Amino acid sequence: FTDGHSILLRCDKNEKKRMKALTPLTKEEIVLVVKKIKLEFGEDVYFEQVYLHEPEKNEVWAGKKIPRIAIANTYRMSENYVSIIKMSLETETIIEKKKINDVRPMISAEYFDEIENLVKADPDFIKACARRGISDMSLVCVDPWSSAGSWKEHEETEKDFFVSHTFAWVRSKKNDNHYAHPIEGVNAVVDISSLKILRVDDYHKDDKDIIPIPKIDNNYEDQGENETYGFKPIIIQQPQGVSFCLNRETHEINWFQWSMIIGFNAREGLTLHDIKFAGRPLLYRVSLAEMVVPYGTPEYGHYRKNVFDIGEYGLGKLANSLKLACDCLGSIEYLDAHIVARNGDLVTIQNAICIHEEDNGLAWKHYDFRTERTDSRRARKLVISFIATVGNYDYALYYYFHVDGTFECEVKATGIINTTACIPYSEQKYGAEVSPGVLGHIHQHIFCARLDLAIDGDSNSVVQIDTLQEPAASPQNPWGNAYYHNESLLEFEQGCDENLSSMRYWKFINSNKRNAVDKPTAYKLEPTSTVTPMVQPFSLSGRRAAFTMHPLWITPYDKTEYYPAGDFMNHSDGSSGLAAYVAKKRPIVNKDIVAWINFGVHHIPRPEDFPVQPCISTGFKLMPSGFFDRNPCLDLPKTSASTSTLITSSSSCCTNGTNGITKNGTTSHE
Repeated sequence: FTDGHSILLRCDKNEKKRMKALTPLTKEEIVLVVKKIKLEFGEDVYFEQVYLHEPEKNEVWAGKKIPRIAIANTYRMSENYVSIIKMSLETETIIEKKKINDVRPMISAEYFDEIENLVKADPDFIKACARRGISDMSLVCVDPWSSAGSWKEHEETEKDFFVSHTFAWVRSKKNDNHYAHPIEGVNAVVDISSLKILRVDDYHKDDKDIIPIPKIDNNYEDQGENETYGFKPIIIQQPQGVSFCLNRETHEINWFQWSMIIGFNAREGLTLHDIKFAGRPLLYRVSLAEMVVPYGTPEYGHYRKNVFDIGEYGLGKLANSLKLACDCLGSIEYLDAHIVARNGDLVTIQNAICIHEEDNGLAWKHYDFRTERTDSRRARKLVISFIATVGNYDYALYYYFHVDGTFECEVKATGIINTTACIPYSEQKYGAEVSPGVLGHIHQHIFCARLDLAIDGDSNSVVQIDTLQEPAASPQNPWGNAYYHNESLLEFEQGCDENLSSMRYWKFINSNKRNAVDKPTAYKLEPTSTVTPMVQPFSLSGRRAAFTMHPLWITPYDKTEYYPAGDFMNHSDGSSGLAAYVAKKRPIVNKDIVAWINFGVHHIPRPEDFPVQPCISTGFKLMPSGFFDRNPCLDLPKTSASTSTLITSSSSCCTNGTNGITKNGTTSHE
């Protein structure tokens, strides 16, 4: 880092064991697992996912030799269960098989085309389209949404089926943006298991009630490049190389004082493991464990738009293959991701994970007016990211590692809003018209990050901090300016609520480790992007997304509790997940604990969100709060002035005092 070159950090034998124990499955290991399972259970077995069985932190930290074990979730379409199979990769033997009854697997990407083709060939669906003036079915597009649970209202036709509730659009021509032309009021309901149509709901029985399909094309591709903007190239270069060291075999990365192992699986996508700063543990595992997108309209079939993109589809399965200078800019290193197709074939997503550094502005500065001395340093950050496309939306997940010890998670939501049709220029209660006749419904994107905490070790606690005012005109507050912070130790697992009036935040502490002022070492979380869930808690949508009811949950570590809404989300009823976990009332003082952090976007669509949505950002930060004895980035290297260029009026395209020229004609640089 100090000289701009890549660095090589040597590892002892225990470190090498740790890396191998947490390294994601290789493509050779995945192929081996699939082959063994098919030999034992038949060629007709389908695979939901194949992933690494992750060892416990005490085993990893002890430096023991840990056998690598793979887990495969398998199913057969004709049966209502998922089998969880564990296999030793060393002995190549199956060591455990468990059948989970009455659950459904994630909807794999292979079903998307199959469901669309099935619906487009159905006579009732063709008839509904014809009523709306559609004759060319090749232009029709069908999105296979999940069932949004098991609905009593549809129990007669949907009971015991693996349901997809679909929505449809139509292109005006090849490669047209079909979301500009929604087919309102027609929803085909499909049994995924048998690939049969259960029914077609046409909510407009009378032709006069049909909402016309919007005719205006609204495309985002091939819109040309406006050369009048005057943009000059921004070239990001690191001619001496990057400052991180990535071991591509083990997926360990070292940068500055940070180290960790990069993981990936079909459900969560990008995961991070055994994160340390200067050799001190902070987080044992980090993942985006779930996300839910509830829509706010009760009209027609839209009340069933309540999708869990991670648990019902798998974010890793839908990861993009990233492109230089488009998704990632600068000096880039990529990692491929290996998953399985439904039939067990190996799928390699090339360049699924992007790793790079970014300048991050000013790290710190002070000017002493008495001595006229100035000192400052610039910051940079390590960025590890991936992007997944779930139907109409694209989600970019970024993990940032800062030089001051801060860990940050950011999600950028882009892509295309989910659209439906409306009468042009009409008032809409449950959404906003984004183009004449095109309606975007009000909705929310709520994400849940799971953080297996390890602040200076595995004995942690949680303190809730509120800032309180001394009573007005009291002896403690004679001038009306007195306020103070109050700390409360949380004794049992629970959901925690924010309080803006007290500027509430939480600290994760290790009371067995002390800093220079004899306080527990700690990191703090501030709730900066919380979302108040708008679905009723008693509703099916609310019960299934009960984890959204608090911005923070704390539980003791349990190796069976990985997902905030439960292990199997398709057709779930809300009986599993965080609300059930915390009902056990387990103690969390000086324990191995897990923080579940909710954040998101409350989205009322606007015309500027169409035809493609500019990125909307959300996320959270963990900041050191007594973890260090003082500012940990005092000794950052100074930035050479040769890396910057002074712009003068003669080299600028602007004149008349608009770029570096003051009103009196002198340069602002002097």
